[in-house]
Amino acid sequence: MREHYDAIVIGTGQSGPALAVRLAGTGRKTAIIERKLVGGTCVNTGCIPTKTLIASARAAYVARRGGDYGLIIDAPIGVDMARVKARKDEVVRKSNEGVTQWLQGTSNLTLIEGHARFESVKSVRVNGRVLEADSIFINVGGRATVPDMPGLADIPYLTNSSMMAVDFLPEHLVIVGGSYIGLEFAQMYRRFGSRVTVIEMGPRLIAREDEEISTAIQQILEAEGIEFRLNAKCVAVKREGNRIVAQASCDQAPHEIAGSHLLLAVGRVPNTDDLGLDKAGIATDERGFIAVDDQLRTNVPGIWALGDVNGRGAFTHTSYNDYEIVADNLLEGDTRRVGDRIVAYALFIDPPLGRAGMTERDVRAAGRAALVGRMPMTRVGRARERGETQGMMKMLIDAETKRILGAAILGIDGDEVIHSILDVMYADAPYTVIRRAMHIHPTVTELIPTLVSDLKPLV
Repeated sequence: MREHYDAIVIGTGQSGPALAVRLAGTGRKTAIIERKLVGGTCVNTGCIPTKTLIASARAAYVARRGGDYGLIIDAPIGVDMARVKARKDEVVRKSNEGVTQWLQGTSNLTLIEGHARFESVKSVRVNGRVLEADSIFINVGGRATVPDMPGLADIPYLTNSSMMAVDFLPEHLVIVGGSYIGLEFAQMYRRFGSRVTVIEMGPRLIAREDEEISTAIQQILEAEGIEFRLNAKCVAVKREGNRIVAQASCDQAPHEIAGSHLLLAVGRVPNTDDLGLDKAGIATDERGFIAVDDQLRTNVPGIWALGDVNGRGAFTHTSYNDYEIVADNLLEGDTRRVGDRIVAYALFIDPPLGRAGMTERDVRAAGRAALVGRMPMTRVGRARERGETQGMMKMLIDAETKRILGAAILGIDGDEVIHSILDVMYADAPYTVIRRAMHIHPTVTELIPTLVSDLKPLV
């Protein structure tokens, strides 16, 4: 049986549902297919559940610091992990059901549960049904990388997805991977009460960031008792009794770390290995990401790839922006491009890191003459009032055009403050616009004009 649609959307991550609803709203008969959980990674195993867990972890952290603020807490602060998980599950449930009901309640739109695989350029098979359409949009996301690590097949391990089922407190959580996902889980579980050790193959954490930012983040996390093993060039794991032992060839001893549980946080891979892409002639790169142009079109006319699966962004906000680009170009005659957007993301440790644009390394690699402004969070009144003065602010300015090249805000509300800078960058306005602005006191953002009033040449 063949069913004919005007458009087919494969996957219900951040791009898929909004695009499907918008297509259906124009009168197009649309099908959206989901093989597992409606809402994709963000709703079910990513942003929403992890940030809900982070909120619980922060509440425990602040409660333990009550004495610093003059509070009297007679009993020790404990964490009921079953209740923590139940709270997370409820937040996720509401989000999942909200997206599901939105899709099911939209006219001209059919939600189909099952695994879609391409049959040809214009058709996909799901649950024995063959669906045909002139326009097909792929939004299947990615999953945690499971590395080819010696001994891994013989022991139990966790990923960011399976961590969502944990309702107990690991005695000693060993995390392989010192980047964004690994560090968020590290701080979260340390604040819940676990001992935490992070193993990183590189010489420093989150190598994408400037060294001073990376160093500051490590210092913040070490101050909370998180242990780090860097330069772990060769990692292997084994079981000894009821313990999991990670072997790391590192510069410093000991060379083995014994823990109760192992979390792998070493990256993500696209869900493209079981889509039948070859039957449609859809090209992928060497890592399995679907190759797309600047308007997210694949090499096959009538097929687009959005979200994590295209390798053009790895965040919920980049996925949603993919939807906006495709929808506006297709339905409004616009000419939006991926290349027009500015890199922006956050690391949701506490305090968070907000990032926009180029790093210092990027600027140097590009050979740009630049100015730089730096400020420790100890100078920010709002940070002192809250007793949270860790971190720093940094901004890079093009010395000739006076445009902002990039910024990093590592400190309280850094994930929010960064948008005041990002918006000026999108406006293509000089940094002097911020320098002359009057901001509200006492806030973190009020120090941004001060930051750009004391710029030095980047040498």
